[in-house]
Amino acid sequence: MSAPQKIVIATRESRLAMWQAIHVQGRLASLNPASEVVILGMTTRGDQILDRPLAEIGGKGLFIKELEVAMQAGEAHLAVHSMKDVPMTMPEGFVLAAISARENPLDAFVSNKYAGLDELPAGAVVGTSSLRREATLRARYPQLVIKSLRGNLDTRLKKLDAGEYDAIILAAAGLIRLGLADRVKAVLSAEQSLPAPGQGALGIELLAGDAAMAAVVAPLNDPDTAHCVKAERALSRALGGSCQVPLGGYAIIDNGQLWLRGFVASVDGQQMVSAEVRGAPDADETLGLQLAEMLRAQGADAILAGLACH
Repeated sequence: MSAPQKIVIATRESRLAMWQAIHVQGRLASLNPASEVVILGMTTRGDQILDRPLAEIGGKGLFIKELEVAMQAGEAHLAVHSMKDVPMTMPEGFVLAAISARENPLDAFVSNKYAGLDELPAGAVVGTSSLRREATLRARYPQLVIKSLRGNLDTRLKKLDAGEYDAIILAAAGLIRLGLADRVKAVLSAEQSLPAPGQGALGIELLAGDAAMAAVVAPLNDPDTAHCVKAERALSRALGGSCQVPLGGYAIIDNGQLWLRGFVASVDGQQMVSAEVRGAPDADETLGLQLAEMLRAQGADAILAGLACH
């Protein structure tokens, strides 16, 4: 099957989303020299509503809805997403056709005054948009003040630079991709802050049944990353997926085995259960479900029941 003459990539217009789209554009252009590969930039509701936490306004789907409408209308062939922004259950009629090799999946500590979390004095203000990071910080550093931080990467850094926060926690991948690695004061280990499912990986979404485009994007799939992300997403889906849940899920391929770690916590960090599982990489989703059951056995359901799920 030959690639279409023109391949249109839908993306959000934030600087990071554009970097991701341009990265995929470059790879597809080199793989399909006879095709013109273009980018369709769009603003989504998730980009427009910045005064409220994501959990209140409908969650991660707000960042991809408009892109899906463009695909349905025939205006775009594919959309590129940060995997951690993709809802755990794909909307009817859409598929994740490829998951590309992961950038650094860990969280980064960014501050103009302090070298790491342990240096922050009591009462220091730390910004994050993530319930997962908030719960982790509250559990380990109850003396800190955690404040919501929305907006794209540049907006968040501006708020830090303006003195609204003493430190902020961001995904290391985004900073690295935008050439801002020098802003990272410390990369938090998985033990300090277990990443979100899919963090650092890019996903390519297509209309279900588009065999021609599936063949075009297939070479972009990285099997190891895809196994890890599928395991993380299966864990998240089994524990409430679409709700905003303080949940970490992180897998790596370790000595030929998929090693998946996960936790669920209350937002205040007072309750937290964690577990891990190992198995064959191609048993990715089964391992995710297995870990969800292990967390349930430790009391995850009681924690989840206490969270407001709209």
